[in-house]
Formats: sequence, C-alpha cells, structure tokens
Amino acid sequence: MPDLNELADLYAYPESHKPWLRTNFVASIDGAVQNPEGLSGNLGGEPDAKVFKVLRSLSDVILVGAGTVRAEGYHPISADSMHESLREGRSRVPVLAVVSRSLDLPEQVVAPGLMVITPATSSVEKRQELSRTVEVIVAGETEIDWAAVLDAFAARGLNRVLCEGGPDLNGTLVDLDLVDETCLTISPHLVGGPAKRMTLGARAVERPMRLGHSFDEDGVLLTRWVRDRRAA
Repeated sequence: MPDLNELADLYAYPESHKPWLRTNFVASIDGAVQNPEGLSGNLGGEPDAKVFKVLRSLSDVILVGAGTVRAEGYHPISADSMHESLREGRSRVPVLAVVSRSLDLPEQVVAPGLMVITPATSSVEKRQELSRTVEVIVAGETEIDWAAVLDAFAARGLNRVLCEGGPDLNGTLVDLDLVDETCLTISPHLVGGPAKRMTLGARAVERPMRLGHSFDEDGVLLTRWVRDRRAA
C-alpha cells in the first residue's frame, strides 16, 4: 500500500478555480455497492478504509444524499477522522453537505458545520427550524438546481467536492455530466441478490472516462477514473 504522502499525491485534486466533483464508491466484482446487509460499510476492507480517509481529508465539502446518511448512520465529520497533515491551510474538517427534499434528517447529523441542500418545494417550516443550527441552501424549485449548488460551493471556497452517494444522487450527477472524476474500489467478492449499483438514473448515457491510476492491495483493486471531456 502506498504511504500517506504517496496516496495524497495519487488522489490530489487538480488546481481549479471552480468546483471539481469527485465521486467515491466501493463495489463488488459483480457491481453491487451494498453488502448482504444492504450497506457499503466494510465491503472494501482496510485498503478502502485507508483511501476513504485520505479522500475525505483532501476534500473541502462532502456531498451525500439524505438516504445514504440515514442508511449508513452518518455523524458530523470529526477532526480525529482526518489526516491533519492533509488539512494544512484549510478548515479542520470538510463541510458535510446533505441533499434532502423531505428535510427529515437524523438528529445526530444536525449540528454546526452541516449544510443542507433542498429545493424550494421543501417545507418552509422545516427549513426555518434547521436554519437555527445549520446552513440551508435552497437551490431550484421542484428539483435541485445543481449549477446553483456548485456556484454556492465556489462562493464559499469549497472547490474540492467529494460525493459519497448514493446511487440516485450519483445518477443525477452523471446524467447532468457534472462528474469530473470517480474513485472506485473493487472488492474481491461476488454479492448477487438485489443490491444496487453505483449509478441509478432516469436514462442511460455514455460518459467517456480515462484511467488515472489503479493498484492492488490484498486483492482489493483501487482505481481512479477521470472524465475525458476531449471525447465528449
């Protein structure tokens, strides 16, 4: 396994004056992003956990759908879950940005440092209640206006975006061609069953990608793919 500095170099964000959107998933050989218990959790084992921590440490904002927050038991991002050396010159922890239409968020995640992204059709009363504790961004009318979301990130200096899913959110971002990069860990398991795959969208599209890197650690394949916009 590459050491911390080598991993930081492998997964470094490009210098950019606008948000760079990276998605991160772990999947089985047969494409499942859930283990038999329906969670992504430990599907990739220790190698994936090490890269996961590096990716979070390098990011400015962690973007995730409310369904994944509920299913995976998210909590506020803590400083001790970061590599401090990778946060130099930036805040101690990245912002956690949760996308929710219902605004029904677990109590444990509603804490200072949280950003909630919601459309205008969400409950005004719930928005006002959440606004007492966290930042609420209203973007779009009935659907999320992702151009407005990325503009809001840029205005706050949050250009290193890490999206952790789930499949519906990833499907929307792929459909809109907003994904600049995908980090995919392939777990050496077959899962079968009805497990979801990493992208669930309303329509099929083709987004050419090029391999940034790949390496093997104890049978776990860690890969990074970058959007090839020259082929668009």
